Amino acid sequence: MRSQVTGIEIPGVLWRRDPPGPRLPLVLDSPHSGSHYPDDFAYRCPLPVLRRAEDAYVDELYEAAPAFGATLIGALFPRSYLDPNRAPDDLDPGILTGPLPTFFKPRPVTRVGLVRRHAQPGVPIYDCKLSPDDILARIERYHSPYHNVLDDACERLHDEFGAVWHINCHSMPSNGNRHDGLKGEHGDFVLGDRDGTTCAPEFTDFVARFLRGLGYDVRINEGYKGVEIVRRQGRPTENRHSLQIEVDRSLYMDQRSLQRLPGFDRLRADLTHLVQAVGEFVRSRLGA
Repeated sequence: MRSQVTGIEIPGVLWRRDPPGPRLPLVLDSPHSGSHYPDDFAYRCPLPVLRRAEDAYVDELYEAAPAFGATLIGALFPRSYLDPNRAPDDLDPGILTGPLPTFFKPRPVTRVGLVRRHAQPGVPIYDCKLSPDDILARIERYHSPYHNVLDDACERLHDEFGAVWHINCHSMPSNGNRHDGLKGEHGDFVLGDRDGTTCAPEFTDFVARFLRGLGYDVRINEGYKGVEIVRRQGRPTENRHSLQIEVDRSLYMDQRSLQRLPGFDRLRADLTHLVQAVGEFVRSRLGA
């Protein structure tokens, strides 16, 4: 299927896959599934621990999206190096050797932000502070191109169709054990629309009803409301609708080894059906 899909790739940064046939104003992106670790990423923690920050395989779970008219975008770099789902000024000043330019206004954070300090609580990523020039270079090489490609895809489709629907695809760590029949504290899926501000309620409701119809436990804005990407893309008064979807990792992979579990194929099939259904939803709204 992938060989039939056109698009672009910026090596080490991102790829965009376009529909092989008629396109819809539907864009999906996976900002945290990247696993290409840059050569200048001087991490000092164990790589297996660092990799647990990845939304591993999320891009593969939605890989059929272009076949249904959607544009699919994925990051290649890891979120632990730089997180495209954070604002450029979402920085902990304590990680820096000196001040950033005055047009940046760093915001203190504890563990997460644009550039993480810790792989997990008590496990620092670096053994020294980072220079402001290093941070600015990461923003220029990775953060800006990712948002430029996503913005361009959404803008072009909005210009063509007068509306665009965007799904920001993620996975969430789970304390559940599927072997024992236990679910994570947030169920199977969490849909985030920043308390109804980033998309029309009917979009959130449609996705929730569809997933519940497949037997999943779906929560809305519970623990995961959406961060920078849906905030930037979601302007429902302009017919720009953006929804974040978090899926429980224990549904499809071992959270320590990152190995796929037998449930991977079923989940991928269900999400393929979801994308197909969302495509029909989009078509119905265009004809309304």
